[in-house]
Amino acid sequence: MSSIIKSSAPVEAGQNVSQAFATIMAHNFGFIQEWEDKARNWEDIEGVHQMRVAIRRLRSAISLFRGAIPRDSSQPWSDEMRWVVAELGLARDLDVFIDEGLSHAAPHLPLPGAEDLDRVARTRRARAYQEQVAPMLASDRYQAFKTGFNDWFTERRWEGHSGKRRKSNEVMTGKLVPFARALLDKQERQVLKTGSNVDRNDAEAMHRLRIECKKLRYAAEFFRPLFIGMDAFIAHMKGLQDLLGLMNDVAVTRNLLDILLIEENDHRILIFAGGLIGWRTCDFFHTLNRFDAVWEEFTEARHPWWKNSALAENASAEGARPRK
Repeated sequence: MSSIIKSSAPVEAGQNVSQAFATIMAHNFGFIQEWEDKARNWEDIEGVHQMRVAIRRLRSAISLFRGAIPRDSSQPWSDEMRWVVAELGLARDLDVFIDEGLSHAAPHLPLPGAEDLDRVARTRRARAYQEQVAPMLASDRYQAFKTGFNDWFTERRWEGHSGKRRKSNEVMTGKLVPFARALLDKQERQVLKTGSNVDRNDAEAMHRLRIECKKLRYAAEFFRPLFIGMDAFIAHMKGLQDLLGLMNDVAVTRNLLDILLIEENDHRILIFAGGLIGWRTCDFFHTLNRFDAVWEEFTEARHPWWKNSALAENASAEGARPRK
């Protein structure tokens, strides 16, 4: 049985930054391979989902380690992974729409058309798997990506790209723990900058906050083996991420219905689709009332990467704000 991505890559304090990056790449790439066969159809919807999670974690790691790993070496692989995620996207959105959106709302909406909309969605999902997911996984481009990417991180080929860039070399071969602390601080500041005084009615601004929160969550998971208490910090982020995720689900539902109903004339289906949008939107605004509470919980969370560390006294030299 394939495993869901919950474990962190086995990074160690004794590794340098380059070695730790390779460890993170190998760990998450393993999940892509593990779930690939199940992603070929919708009998187990975790297949596509777990592949997308693994790829997003890989792309986030590339972004977060940008100060150490030369962009000209990593960017081609990030671009290829963006392509894979895009090819899996519609299938995953329809999986969620069918198994979570429709199934949860239908019993509560006294409207006709639920079964008909479900049928339309399942037909379109079958096409997405047959015309996008399966051909992508069988393509020469995908096979070349897997082989080339595996060679890239296994042989740490980015080390040969640093050339005469002294700063990149120094960071790449530097100690992991100080690098992890600085990275976590930097990403946390980015979340605070994006989320402080955010207009919660601005969908684009809230989406940016969601992306920055997700990157901080991934960074915390990447370095979880290095610091005691990271699980508690990650738990403090859960409410904020759930709220932002719900907002994204509402936007995805609207986009999916545009796709599903573009040639639909069945009055019953159109009535239910309108009711579904209203249901999800109402659910979101009820949840949005909790934003201040979940934001405060996040901002008040202890930061274990500085706890009991003499380096905390020198945090100002790194541009970090004082820790609790």
